[in-house]
Amino acid sequence: MKKVLLSVIILMGIGISVFAQKKSGKEKRGDKYYFVYSFGKAIDAYTHAKNLSLEGQRRLAKSYSDLNETAQAEEAYSKLTGTPGGNLPLDDYNYARVLQANGKYELADVWMGKFIDSLPGDLRAKDYAANHSGRSNLSEDKGKYKTDHLNFNTDAEDFGPCYYKNQLVFSSSRTESKKKYNWNGKPFLDMYMADLDGDQLKTPSIFDKSLNGKLHDGPASFNKDGTYMAFTRNDYSTKKKNHVVRIQICFSTYKDGKWSTPEPFALNNTNYSVGQPCLSADGNTMYFSSDMPGGCGGADIYRVKKDTVGTWGVAENLGDKINTEGDELFPFFEENNGILFFSSNGRFGLGGLDIFIAPEKDAGFGVARNAGFPVNTANDDFAFIVNDKLTKGYLSTNRAGGSGDDDIYSVDIIKDLDIGKRLQGIAKDKDANPIPNTAIALLDEKDKVIDSLTTKADGAYTFLVDAGKNFKLVGKKDNYLKGEALANTFGREFTIKADVVLLNREDNIAKQITVGADLGKILELNPVNLGDLSSTTAYFDLDKYNIRPDAEVELGKVVKVMNDYPEMNVEVRSYTDCRASKEYNQILSDKRAKVSAWYIKKRITKPERVSGKGFGKTKMVNGCACDGDVISDCTEDQHQQNRRSEFIIMKNTPNNNNLLTDVLAK
Repeated sequence: MKKVLLSVIILMGIGISVFAQKKSGKEKRGDKYYFVYSFGKAIDAYTHAKNLSLEGQRRLAKSYSDLNETAQAEEAYSKLTGTPGGNLPLDDYNYARVLQANGKYELADVWMGKFIDSLPGDLRAKDYAANHSGRSNLSEDKGKYKTDHLNFNTDAEDFGPCYYKNQLVFSSSRTESKKKYNWNGKPFLDMYMADLDGDQLKTPSIFDKSLNGKLHDGPASFNKDGTYMAFTRNDYSTKKKNHVVRIQICFSTYKDGKWSTPEPFALNNTNYSVGQPCLSADGNTMYFSSDMPGGCGGADIYRVKKDTVGTWGVAENLGDKINTEGDELFPFFEENNGILFFSSNGRFGLGGLDIFIAPEKDAGFGVARNAGFPVNTANDDFAFIVNDKLTKGYLSTNRAGGSGDDDIYSVDIIKDLDIGKRLQGIAKDKDANPIPNTAIALLDEKDKVIDSLTTKADGAYTFLVDAGKNFKLVGKKDNYLKGEALANTFGREFTIKADVVLLNREDNIAKQITVGADLGKILELNPVNLGDLSSTTAYFDLDKYNIRPDAEVELGKVVKVMNDYPEMNVEVRSYTDCRASKEYNQILSDKRAKVSAWYIKKRITKPERVSGKGFGKTKMVNGCACDGDVISDCTEDQHQQNRRSEFIIMKNTPNNNNLLTDVLAK
């Protein structure tokens, strides 16, 4: 159960707090069980006691909640908050959370409102107040995800998957061990692995017997090569009675055909817990969850990096854009796209733990957004992992319809994640050297500045932008001419790259001469039909229509000639390769024509002189055709030749016979 991993695991002995209010023997017995996390036995004792103290009623409600018996928890919290002195701010908050889990959102808003009034500065209060009006939007299935229950799940706990080569490693209490965990009366967790079989997992087996101890082990994380792992386990060093045994992170290396003896993380501490690691591809950066002092409250997410000699440094709290006074758990950082997935019970959601998504920006993260239904439900949804293409993943949940406890579900990501896009690039000179301290402005389609920054030593910049829009990047720096780049966020990819090239005065003069000479060679004009720019071709990536850097060069040639000859009209004709249907390719080629024409229009006088039209998968330049059952055996390079925009001169200056001479003379 994921709640095992919040902050505490086991009490080796019994300690009972002293309350001013006199307690009955049965309530004291309930406290005894509560302190060792035997919540079922605690409930039995509390419910047979007469006149529970406020603390006893609070623990009864918490026991029901921790066992996910939300209907009984609601009743217990209702009684608690209806008793004088029994509605502390956190009582109101916990009652509202239980009401959410039971789908009673209007009543939950009432009690959350009381909590917000009591603690308006609380991060949970602020997040709820800012987002609760969008609940209907979160609970609507917009066709972004498809979730499927996996056949390999059992009535035990199965959760916390991670990628390991071509398999998944996960945590489970499906073991036959007779030793039970007090919390839920089930065996302790072990690490298992399973083969990927399409959308299902098959043949689960113990991951490694030497790494599974007597208590809890897992979840885990691996480097890309699968030779280095970090995993959660109990801290076995604590032997004293009346002392909480925390969780810790251990590391193991695969060498000579076996996993090494686990080594403890330098930040493990008997006074707090660290767990749920997520390693980077090279194993030198790790995200994890901990309730260590100095955080926002509860369990927070941290990041730590190794230095040049391989020693872990100081842990960095990810701050209040991610963390709250509640619990933030199960971090997963998708490194290829720079996106953090995590679970929280402190942010506004549909109930229980919800999964949130936050894009990386500079050294921190952008706004964390709730993934929405069906990734999130009124139950606990957590431990979400995805592939590097953001198309497939797995999550853990105890939602209705499962096998009886925490289960693992597969997730197909059908549409873009609802977190916008990342637009990034480098300000550089003509030789591709980065230019530090460059002012970069981000403009929308109407040339309105919507964001700006100054690059650091590496010349790099990153903007988080909306999906489905066109943008312009403008770079300025003393002793350089202004540089520009265009980009759009219409495609499926999350990160769009667009570099801004700035030229000094000498480079600019040289470039004009070179471009003029190149244009002289490529212009093949016919005095009668005015010819075409036959060698000027802008190419596109498969299934995309964004302007690539090499296409910008070709489009720049067209811009140069059209500005030199203000009466010239040009038609952009765009094509696709043969793959996919005629209808799909017609739409795609129209988009390529539109964006190519838009690029030119932004840079010339009388932009109405440019028009664009798509021709689908017609006019293959190399015979790479494929229709119906006919499959082309062309190489990717050959298909690339067909994904193009061409430029036809439809009208020229009255003196068009001298055009070639004029261009060559420049």
